[in-house]
Amino acid sequence: ILSRSFIKLTAEFPKRPTGPYIALRSRHAPLNHHLHRIGKVPSSRCPHCPDTDETILHLLIACPHYRHARHALTNSLGRGASSLPFLLSDPSATPHLAKFLNATSRFKKTFGEV
Repeated sequence: ILSRSFIKLTAEFPKRPTGPYIALRSRHAPLNHHLHRIGKVPSSRCPHCPDTDETILHLLIACPHYRHARHALTNSLGRGASSLPFLLSDPSATPHLAKFLNATSRFKKTFGEV
């Protein structure tokens, strides 16, 4: 999880994006799928999609509730915006992913503004 390439990637980050990146990469993001698994919330479901677990993939790639924020991400990154590995490992995606996370407000309670 904390590979050399990840440490190199985050070494030059401002402090704020590092926490969310570690949470996303380690699959310990403050999303209902993980929070339900550790007993912090009663359901793993997405608050906007009652038949779908709120996973990292769902938040970043699929949830229709965040389509406007995702549209901005896609405009900035092109096809890379639909690739979880790209979003979580390519340095060029970092500022755009931070903007997306801020637009969704899903990490705000835990990390504040990214």
